[in-house]
Amino acid sequence: MATLYKILTAAHSGWRWIVLILLVLAIFSAYRGWKKKAEFTPLDKKMAMFAMIAFHLQWTFGLILYFISPKVQFVEGFMKNSMLRFYGMEHIVAMTIAFVLITIGYSKSKKVEDGAGKFKKIFVFYLIAFIIILASIPWPFREALGGSWF
Repeated sequence: MATLYKILTAAHSGWRWIVLILLVLAIFSAYRGWKKKAEFTPLDKKMAMFAMIAFHLQWTFGLILYFISPKVQFVEGFMKNSMLRFYGMEHIVAMTIAFVLITIGYSKSKKVEDGAGKFKKIFVFYLIAFIIILASIPWPFREALGGSWF
């Protein structure tokens, strides 16, 4: 189990950079297309889809880690311990909200007919999810959480 934990922790920590890059690209592409009232191309659809798939994979890694990580412990007083509270409640709830927002944004964009509307749905939902994600990552400068860059 320790080996699985190490592999998943490394994958979850490293894959976040791919997710963040893909989300930024999808958000900028959606904003540009929305403001220019551009045609929604297959490339735009793929960019949004790859960002969604990458985040879904990241969330799956995280969900597995949630059940095997020593950082998630529901012991007496865990809500008073910032690290245990973060990993046991805050991180999983925020990332699940981001997961839902990205999924809804992609799904709603498929139902809109015009390109500007598709871009707007992706932009709004992905941007809100992106902000939640950034606020919920255990960055190294949040010392009490024990996070790292990789």
